[in-house]
Amino acid sequence: MASLSSIGNSGLQAAQLRLDASAHNVANLNTPGFRRQVVEQTESPGGAGVRASVQRSPQEGSALEQDAVEQMAATYAFKANVQVLKTNDRMMGALLDTRA
Repeated sequence: MASLSSIGNSGLQAAQLRLDASAHNVANLNTPGFRRQVVEQTESPGGAGVRASVQRSPQEGSALEQDAVEQMAATYAFKANVQVLKTNDRMMGALLDTRA
């Protein structure tokens, strides 16, 4: 079983990668022949969080509205994964208090 901290950390890293790719896409909005970056997320083996990788979109062009939504979704993913880490810390503190 994976620890909650590794799950939360991998989620934070994936959200950061999503923000980075979206910012890259917005910055290159007017670049001729630009192909957008998209982030593919898959489950890590053993349920130990997620793996994220950057891929290139097969077609050229921009999708500003999609990048705006991606940025909002990534911020919510940050918030959710921070809550996972906070809950893990509280749970470990309670466990230590009980055992000590």
